[in-house]
Amino acid sequence: MTELAFHFNAPDRIAYACRLLRKAVGSGARVTVTGSTDTLKELDLALWTLSPTDFVPHCFLDSPAWVVAASPVVLALALAEVPHRQVLLNLGTAVPAGFDRFERVIELVGQEDDERRSARARWKQYTGLGYAITRHDLTLKTSES
Repeated sequence: MTELAFHFNAPDRIAYACRLLRKAVGSGARVTVTGSTDTLKELDLALWTLSPTDFVPHCFLDSPAWVVAASPVVLALALAEVPHRQVLLNLGTAVPAGFDRFERVIELVGQEDDERRSARARWKQYTGLGYAITRHDLTLKTSES
């Protein structure tokens, strides 16, 4: 069964996603990221502007097939054709169709009220489907540092 984790209270969702992807790729994971067009474009730009030593190889799903196959991070609006089924990072507001084909799903939630409301709805949908969820409160992590 797919492992689910919610990372709550990210002060800057895109910056946190970049750090998360850098760590995942560094550990050898292959990640698909889904969200709105604007969010994926913002993430793409942020990933390109990380320091040269922190570059995270990535592409959009509509890139040439050989590029998609070679990229450890694929940015995708829909999950039907993605080649990676290891980790899914959801930056969207809804439960992605096909999430259950991934080994692990990470839901990234910011501090805005609308993000928190949609996260609660996703949480309820996942638990309604019988999934156990791991919760990571990022406020606690930053206050402990």
